[in-house]
Amino acid sequence: MSKDKIREINWLTDVDDHNYPAAASYLAILYSQEIVADMIVRLKNTGIVQFKAKDIFRASQLSLLGVSNSHVEKDIDKIMSGKSLSPLLLVRDQQNGKVIIADGYHRLCAIYRFKEDAFIQCKII
Repeated sequence: MSKDKIREINWLTDVDDHNYPAAASYLAILYSQEIVADMIVRLKNTGIVQFKAKDIFRASQLSLLGVSNSHVEKDIDKIMSGKSLSPLLLVRDQQNGKVIIADGYHRLCAIYRFKEDAFIQCKII
């Protein structure tokens, strides 16, 4: 199936449990353990919202990873086979005026390859 035939990205109804520790690991580089623990609780308790892929990229100020990245390739394969993706975990970094992609950067890059205007399921605090 070509990427032109992908009409819809399938999403899990909630974040995979293993994504929270991954987010905590990344956030622990930026914040103290106490702050990270609070963020994870807040992420678990917040609802799913949607933002366009291009807007998340702009807000994160990150660059797009190439399709040669093995994690991006894996997520592209999931999209092509119709498997559901886990929503992204995002944190608003108001001090620096951007959003931190605590978990889901590779999924975002894979989705952007298909459609920059695609709505991304995520949790954001």
